[in-house]
Amino acid sequence: MPIINEGDNIKDTYEVERFLGEGAFAEVYRVKHKFLGRQAMKLFKRVGMTQGEIEEMLGEAILLSRIGHPNIVRVFDANIFESPKGTCGYFTMENVSGGSLDKFWRSYGTNFIPVETTVDIMLQVCRGLAVAHDEDPPVIHRDIKPQNILIGYEADGLRARVSDFGLAKKVNPLTLMATAAGTLAFKPPEAFLKKKADSCAGDVWALGVTLYMMLTDKLPFEVDSDLGWSNKKAFEKELVPPSFWNIEADPVIEKLILRCLELNPPKRYQNARELLDALKSWKKPAPSKKSLPIKKASLGESKSGFGAHSPIDQEAGNKLANLALKKAKEDGRLFEAADIMEEAFNKSPSLRQKYANQVRLWRCGISM
Repeated sequence: MPIINEGDNIKDTYEVERFLGEGAFAEVYRVKHKFLGRQAMKLFKRVGMTQGEIEEMLGEAILLSRIGHPNIVRVFDANIFESPKGTCGYFTMENVSGGSLDKFWRSYGTNFIPVETTVDIMLQVCRGLAVAHDEDPPVIHRDIKPQNILIGYEADGLRARVSDFGLAKKVNPLTLMATAAGTLAFKPPEAFLKKKADSCAGDVWALGVTLYMMLTDKLPFEVDSDLGWSNKKAFEKELVPPSFWNIEADPVIEKLILRCLELNPPKRYQNARELLDALKSWKKPAPSKKSLPIKKASLGESKSGFGAHSPIDQEAGNKLANLALKKAKEDGRLFEAADIMEEAFNKSPSLRQKYANQVRLWRCGISM
């Protein structure tokens, strides 16, 4: 049962608009700040904590406020309030109406995301994560995956932000490693072999898995969640090159991905900064004379096999799109219209191509 409900008022500052989702330790709500508009509120599930315990839980907010970067989700406030269930700790951050990279990827349905779009998103992710990896000692994320990358439209196009640093740790300055944690499908082979195996190179592996998935609609290795940390044999199967699934995965991007997914950690890019430099060298190849990629039926179905997600709902998407157009045209509320339209994209993928440029104009304050 949620700790707070729609319509609740927090500290006479935040009006709770709706529940967005939850993780192991926290619930996330969309709230409306009294003066600053929509934000996302991360509310810790454990109530009645001591001041010291709350401060420890707020470590993510403190970390994010310190390593601020346009490609890392921004934190606005951190505090406590008294709920009917006891003292609750929370922090507020950017609300990204477009949602996660997972939703963005799914919105392409049975089509592949264009390679240039994939590279643009990953360049931004690496710029943000590189700031954390550049810390002394480095801060590793430990749970890079599409659900923890937020995608939204800005005036100059798509903007990606790394979020959910809840598992982030400063590594041991001697070993440059930390205790393994995170989502199994995105963990490197070494994490299944020894307890302290998370590193910057481990984050690079997760970025490689994400890149592979975006280009192929497949995961590079089949990790059985039921086996937990006993998945050592999952990496014995030879990796299928991305170009096998998607002919648009050119040799440069394929070589880059395969290096991210090297089984031997020293052979990978060692941190997000190195991967960023490699991605910068990618150039879109000239149009190929080969036939365009044809996806097998099983590939089109594969996106539904990556966990729970919001189903495609053309009718709901159209309703949201019409509401967004009304907000912009009749009320002149362009930023709110942009937020609503981005929600519509995730309900009805066909709307993205039709209205993406309109959203960018709204973000510029231009109504057309």
